[in-house]
Amino acid sequence: MNDDALLRYSRQIMLDQIDIDGQERLLASHALIIGAGGLGSPVALYLAAAGVGRLTLVDDDVVELSNLQRQIAHGQADLGRFKAESAAESSRALNPDCRVTARVERLGAEALAAAMQDADVVIDCTDRFSSRYAINRASLATGTPLVSGAAIRFSGQLAIFDPRDEASPCYACLYPPDERGEQADDELRCAENGVVAPLVGVIGTFQALEALKLLAGAGQPHRGLSTFDGLSGEWRRFNVPRDPACPVCSAIRPSP
Repeated sequence: MNDDALLRYSRQIMLDQIDIDGQERLLASHALIIGAGGLGSPVALYLAAAGVGRLTLVDDDVVELSNLQRQIAHGQADLGRFKAESAAESSRALNPDCRVTARVERLGAEALAAAMQDADVVIDCTDRFSSRYAINRASLATGTPLVSGAAIRFSGQLAIFDPRDEASPCYACLYPPDERGEQADDELRCAENGVVAPLVGVIGTFQALEALKLLAGAGQPHRGLSTFDGLSGEWRRFNVPRDPACPVCSAIRPSP
């Protein structure tokens, strides 16, 4: 690190849990962020500001007026632009030394796995069950730790699924696939149900923190499922054991 980098990241470097070594790990790391909307906006901005060396932002959607209430990586001038490109520009503006790649596409199974092979962590900021299941399968196949978040109405949640840990559950252990298929997607999307603006910031920032810890090797990764009730301000955490009969991860990983 040069003198400018030492000054830029000085408030993190002075933390014993990060120090110079942890900051160097951040600078050498690559985070894959899937979704550049409400959750992906704070994730991208905070990881860029914190000094993650490479970010890849994946989203095939465009910025609409209704997004601006909560998707803070985009502004009025970005209406009609692709979210991945707008969020990438905002991230670079915060930290020009961060190498940010925008991918304007919806990644299929093979492309997801290929993208994760080159990443140290994947952060799921999508709002569809179909996307979450696909990301989970690619995470298991590549051994890439997955930071998963969701926010709707006044409620949010976060969980980490780490295939490197034999005892770690996967997303399908927590939410087993059912027979509803795509219908399940429409039940929990902001467009159909609404969401209070700062909630996505609370959960997205939590995702960024956990991703940073994983990349820097700081502290202990989050365990289980944390839920947040924005109306009461209450956090709750639940243990989530790995399901030995999970139809997804049991076919990929041996039982612990």
